[in-house]
Amino acid sequence: MALSQKGKIMQQWTPGHRFYTIGSMLKKLVRKGYGSARRSLYLRYTVEWVDWDFGIIPVKIIILDVTDTGKRLNASARLSPENGCQFRYWKLTGNMAYCSRGGLLLLAILILASNVLHTRASTKGGKKIKSATFLSPKFVLGPGSVVNRFYYNIEFPKGHIGIKSFSAEVIDDAGNPVPLHETYLHHWFVERYYQRLDVVENNHEQKFKESDRISAGNSGICQRGVLKQYFGLGSETRKTATHIPDPYAIEIGNPAEIPAGYDERWLLNVNAIDKRGAEDRLGCTECRCDLYNVTVSESGHPLKPDYKGGLFCCYDHTQCKVKQGFQGTRRSLYLRYTMQWVEWDRDIIPVKIFVFDVTDTGKRLNGSTGIGPENGCQVEYDIEYCSSTDASVHGCIDVKRTSLTMPSAGYVIYGVAHQHAGGIGSTLYGKDGHVICRSLPNYGEGKEAGNEAGYVVGMSTCYPEPGSIRITAGEKLVLESNYRRDQKHTGIMGNFYILVADRTLNPTSLLQAPVRGSFCALDGAGRE
Repeated sequence: MALSQKGKIMQQWTPGHRFYTIGSMLKKLVRKGYGSARRSLYLRYTVEWVDWDFGIIPVKIIILDVTDTGKRLNASARLSPENGCQFRYWKLTGNMAYCSRGGLLLLAILILASNVLHTRASTKGGKKIKSATFLSPKFVLGPGSVVNRFYYNIEFPKGHIGIKSFSAEVIDDAGNPVPLHETYLHHWFVERYYQRLDVVENNHEQKFKESDRISAGNSGICQRGVLKQYFGLGSETRKTATHIPDPYAIEIGNPAEIPAGYDERWLLNVNAIDKRGAEDRLGCTECRCDLYNVTVSESGHPLKPDYKGGLFCCYDHTQCKVKQGFQGTRRSLYLRYTMQWVEWDRDIIPVKIFVFDVTDTGKRLNGSTGIGPENGCQVEYDIEYCSSTDASVHGCIDVKRTSLTMPSAGYVIYGVAHQHAGGIGSTLYGKDGHVICRSLPNYGEGKEAGNEAGYVVGMSTCYPEPGSIRITAGEKLVLESNYRRDQKHTGIMGNFYILVADRTLNPTSLLQAPVRGSFCALDGAGRE
């Protein structure tokens, strides 16, 4: 194999010579009378590399030396007595002296953000799919305690890209998944916003002018500030499919959409409840106000007398009642989230995100934001215990429906519902009563993370055959959410999340696309 001249190092050696990296030669004694020819040698080196992109984590090279005295004379750049690294040292053994270079240690240290775990890339359908796993900032929980934190400017891929999937779970500081019966993940969501570049941002309490931060939520129809997430789930997060089929993706980082003087950023909300030692485990999960001893909202306003439980009673730093005498340590936890994405190109079809709410009244008060009485999406609702009379008429099933108006047309690419324990399924119907998507809960049967008995550990998802489900602009949809009424429930939810594309594959591509059925419902393990 021919050697590149750029990569060639040649040194004339004679027997007994030793080659040192600092360029010196050291002559050793050889046996008397030994003779041999001089010969030419080379150092052959091989380099492997890739073109740089976001998915690569840089490293720094650090060389340590055991002879380092720590002294640094001004502008010194050579070996000198007692000045910094001596590189080699002498040691005595009997009456012999040896020169040693064993003090050198070469370290390649990954320079990671503390919350970047790993990245990788693979190729599918001719496109390089990149993947990265991140950690949220640490949150600490003790028995019965609650965290409801908003973390701004979280780690997120940069550039003009298309998101293909987003998954998450709660882990401890050793990286072990935490089961729901220990820490209940009420919900998490990720929302996009634009931040002014000349404003310093942190995760501490801080007031911003309205112009400093611009919300850039999804395309959903709830009032401003409600259900505007791009990604988000609850207890079902481990076994709910989130992948988006080709050639579709959620487009982010488009320079044409980012206002001048602003940067695209992402916030993460985590609402988790430590259920270790809970006196009433379901009551803590459903945020019943009496168990939290809460009578006022987080902002200090008195709660309505008929408000029995929900988000307004398990806000940050609240405490659910635990069994008397129960002892449990506080522990550090994280939300670990993994994303897959591709670099954006013209072959990708963007999708819009719509989040519907079964509590939506349809009312929109001028300029209203957040959750208010009878104003748009209430997010949560209660279910009363089933009486014997109700059982004979309704079979102890609560059926809640609402009518919604689709603001724009498009083809449904993906759909999934969000329900709490007690849920038995949710369906989104079109104007003529046809099923757009039906999503069913998957309940766990054991104790391990991802299979916790009594908890919703996954929701089935819909991947319609491309072009088969189209919603027209202004179409009246019906959202239905069903729960069992064998016991009282507070603060339950009935959301529905769909992805809609304004166009679909061309006819040639349609013939080649895998047929998934008109509303293929998959459980968390990917089974029909």
